[in-house]
Amino acid sequence: MKHIVVLTGAGVSAESGLQTFRDADGLWEGHDVMEVATPEGFAKNPALVLEFYNQRRKQLLQVKPNAAHSSLVALEEKFKVSIITQNVDDLHERAGSTNVLHLHGELLKARSTVSDSEIIPWKTNMLLGDICEKGYQMRPHIVWFGEAVPMMDSAIDTTSKADILIIIGTSMQVYPAASLIDYVSENIPIYFIDPKPSISEDSRQNLTIHATSATEGIPTLVKELLKTADKEL
Repeated sequence: MKHIVVLTGAGVSAESGLQTFRDADGLWEGHDVMEVATPEGFAKNPALVLEFYNQRRKQLLQVKPNAAHSSLVALEEKFKVSIITQNVDDLHERAGSTNVLHLHGELLKARSTVSDSEIIPWKTNMLLGDICEKGYQMRPHIVWFGEAVPMMDSAIDTTSKADILIIIGTSMQVYPAASLIDYVSENIPIYFIDPKPSISEDSRQNLTIHATSATEGIPTLVKELLKTADKEL
């Protein structure tokens, strides 16, 4: 069974009505990224940061997976599928995908400010005074700017074993996630689906670009891949 690795970004979730954090002017819901997505910002104004993620969490619970999420689930009928997502939502899991790696953390989980060894589910508002068993403030389980990406090694290992790589809805400008494309073996097919692709087909061998939305491009590509798999059986 061939192994498909899928790298997803904000463009997949946006079509579910989930606003992307970063606006065109670089602000995150009206806030400078340094205020709400860095350890320094949290240390300076933890109440602001907690409320920022409370609002993101509330929004997430009001939306549903879209056709792109659902189509990726269908791939599991004929392929081993590993999804590596830069998104912090749980829409892939809600759609039914069984193997999802979150590079940048998960909005519906939390951890202590002094340890990431225990990660727990968290769907309600998080407030100052919400503490772990050892008495330390809880924080969203999100990888902030300036922090290490603990799942990166696992993502590299997974990508290096891909027979097919699919990239969806990402600018390929955010590192280290954008570097994953460099870990695929030579000569494997790479599909890039995004309305405004940031790379060209001339830039890499075996790269096919679909300049379309995730909900349009993914169902079409999935049908093609499933049809090919049937022919190879």
